[in-house]
Amino acid sequence: MKLIRKPALKYGANALAFSLAAATLLACGEKTAPTAESGAPQAVSAPVESDFIATLELSNPSDFPRLDEAVYLSYYELGLERNFSVPIAIWNQAQQIPVQAIDKDADGSNDGILFTVDVGVDETLNLRLVETDLATEVDKRTQAEISHKVGGQWVERKYEGGSFQNVKKLEVPAEHTDHSFFIRYEGPGIESDLVAYRVYLDWRNGFDIFGKRTQAPVLQGVGQDGFDSYHEMSDWGMDILKVGSALGVGGYGFWDGEQVVRVSDVQNWSVQVANNGGLYSSFVLDYQGWQPTADKQTDLRAVLSMHAGSRLVEVNAKTSTELENLVAGIVDHPGTELIVGDMDITGHAWTYIGTYGAQSLEGSNLGMGVLVKRKAIDEVTSDEHNQVLVLKPADSEIQYYFVAAWEKEVESRHGPITSKGQFESYLQREAEKLTMPLRQRLTTAVSEAATQQPLTADAALGWSKRLADSELERKTLDYAFGGYDHIRKRPSYFEYTTGMVMQAYDELNQVAPDTRYVQAVEQVMGSFVNDDGSINGYVQEKYNIDSVRAGTMLLRLYERGHGERYKKAVDTLREQLVHHPRTSEGAFWHKKRYPYQVWLDGVYMGIPFLAHYEQLMHESPDVEEVLAEFKLVHKRLKNPDTGLYYHAWDEKREQVWADGESGLSGYHWARGMGWLAMALVDVLDFIPEENVQEREYLLNMIAELAPVIEQHQDPETGTWWQIIDRPGERANYRESTASAMFAYFYAKALNQGYLPKDKYLDTAKKAYQGLLDEFVQVHADGTISITDMCQVAGLGYGRDGSYEYYMSEPIYDDDPKGTAPFITAGVEMYKLLKTKS
Repeated sequence: MKLIRKPALKYGANALAFSLAAATLLACGEKTAPTAESGAPQAVSAPVESDFIATLELSNPSDFPRLDEAVYLSYYELGLERNFSVPIAIWNQAQQIPVQAIDKDADGSNDGILFTVDVGVDETLNLRLVETDLATEVDKRTQAEISHKVGGQWVERKYEGGSFQNVKKLEVPAEHTDHSFFIRYEGPGIESDLVAYRVYLDWRNGFDIFGKRTQAPVLQGVGQDGFDSYHEMSDWGMDILKVGSALGVGGYGFWDGEQVVRVSDVQNWSVQVANNGGLYSSFVLDYQGWQPTADKQTDLRAVLSMHAGSRLVEVNAKTSTELENLVAGIVDHPGTELIVGDMDITGHAWTYIGTYGAQSLEGSNLGMGVLVKRKAIDEVTSDEHNQVLVLKPADSEIQYYFVAAWEKEVESRHGPITSKGQFESYLQREAEKLTMPLRQRLTTAVSEAATQQPLTADAALGWSKRLADSELERKTLDYAFGGYDHIRKRPSYFEYTTGMVMQAYDELNQVAPDTRYVQAVEQVMGSFVNDDGSINGYVQEKYNIDSVRAGTMLLRLYERGHGERYKKAVDTLREQLVHHPRTSEGAFWHKKRYPYQVWLDGVYMGIPFLAHYEQLMHESPDVEEVLAEFKLVHKRLKNPDTGLYYHAWDEKREQVWADGESGLSGYHWARGMGWLAMALVDVLDFIPEENVQEREYLLNMIAELAPVIEQHQDPETGTWWQIIDRPGERANYRESTASAMFAYFYAKALNQGYLPKDKYLDTAKKAYQGLLDEFVQVHADGTISITDMCQVAGLGYGRDGSYEYYMSEPIYDDDPKGTAPFITAGVEMYKLLKTKS
């Protein structure tokens, strides 16, 4: 690893941390850095001058070592400007880790950094990121290239004479076809230190494999003396796949119902190398005017990327128009057997298909596979030439990985793989790595400087406003009917998150009036309610209690005189609850498709709406029906020994996740308890004071729950863990949606007098400060994000309720299930601290 000295550029927000960071680095004395192949440290001089950017904690969620695990950090999340160009150094104690600035989205400018690390079982790395004047030239472990002839001439469909020249971009000339001798090895290539691939840049559009017998880059020498040489074994390896009329390894196309249609009928092709670095390389393929069928035409853009120490190529392919039935596939050779990964899993988990056998050109064993998220798979099928995954595009895009493992590949700590059993185990581990990336805790200098300000009423309100404004800029208005949910990658629905977010804006507007908040609420909620009171996208017959939650904001709008259409809409939602299927004891099923099941989520989704509706519409509200749900949850879902609540209960004891005797799910999911906690403090807003006994029951539940939640508050950070009673267990993590909900619960309960301030004020403040310290991410443009959100966790339909399941759901930023309670927690903290002062 060569060090190149460059001048460091300063930026204001990080300057305050400079002295400490520089002193720390200099105190460490001489630094070491690993070489690309051996991993042995090299002695290098400490940076003369550097600025602290961030600290990063990485831990391994798996029961096997993570070797050469790639970590990408965007400049956006690091709090740096988009055009940031200063070299960044990463230190693991006294060892410097090679790092590369990359253009991940392939738009022509670098957007972040990538590095690879080894993390052992139960190991945690603590890394330090700093600006440096010592840029690292990383050893070459990946490569992407496109090379064509110059100095010759076209003679009909062949290029004669000339020599090969590498270029960054190539518009394929109209004369070019297969075996034109114009493009070296007939298309772009990409490689890591383990394997290389090429794509035929012509009507075949096949994906081929170069087996490697060395870790050094090889593509630059392949095909220099013609096509024939790389079909024979050499010191570097050889072309090991016969693609024929198939997709090859991981190629894409269209499924016409019977067979794969390759990307052949295309008006124009082009390729551009986006990254060609030591740790990460990628190229972009653009197909203009692809016509998969007689009546369909689209452009297709595909980004193929690869990182050091991996056999996998990531594919992100997007069409310019909506096109269903895109496919990814593998050539189907005789004598091989199809391997299919687990399909009975959560939709966000990754699975695979693969083949293994003596299917390489020279007769040795070769494994090929395609990995994709379960929810993206519409069908596993085949045709005459291919094993096929028919995929469901999200926002006209598909994402998957393809991989090859040759038994004669270079000897390394990653292989080789020499049997079907080894290859299947390898695919399983790669799927797990994609499903559960390394756990990250990122603390940036910009965020730390902002969140360490004194916690005051105005500061809490300021954070709520800042997130609300950030989300307005990013996506809030997209929650309207006809919009697009960028988190779930689907059209925006009338659902609980819509109501939560709009209610958060409404709560914020009550203490910090802003016409933008009012307009957002009216625009988004109004988009769903038609003049006749019908609700766009709502289907009562589904009996989904989640849908009722969005009605809480409709009730507010009706209460404020926004029109009779809102009255008709909330009457429709109330009618759902009249007919909603129930358990034998009267509790609402979570959904019709979840029969006899009561989830903690459902208490929050349905009961505050029911209480508000009854209070608003009737002189004598039906308080008993409101209370019944809490009584059932208290009776059936509470662990009497710990006071914690289980996520769900199956009255029939039939679900795979349900205990055969109790019917309970197996774990205490923090957000599930957050739903319950918020429901308790919210529903009391609508229980009349004269209903003393009913209020007393709910108040007792609050008093009972508060110390239980407090007992499981993380002492280090003031936040809570995904599985609340298993802090520090492998793969578990501090989770922000639950932490925001609990902060809201304590603050509102204190404001309303439900809990004594002398016992819980410090708990509430610690919880809110923990949100800021642990999860707030400040960006260079002034916006903020909330990190570490479990996107969703449910039960059934591939979700088995195991500990591993709760760990497998994706971890996102700025999901509405966390942004809404963060905003309202800040509002309640504002009220609490303002009163206290």
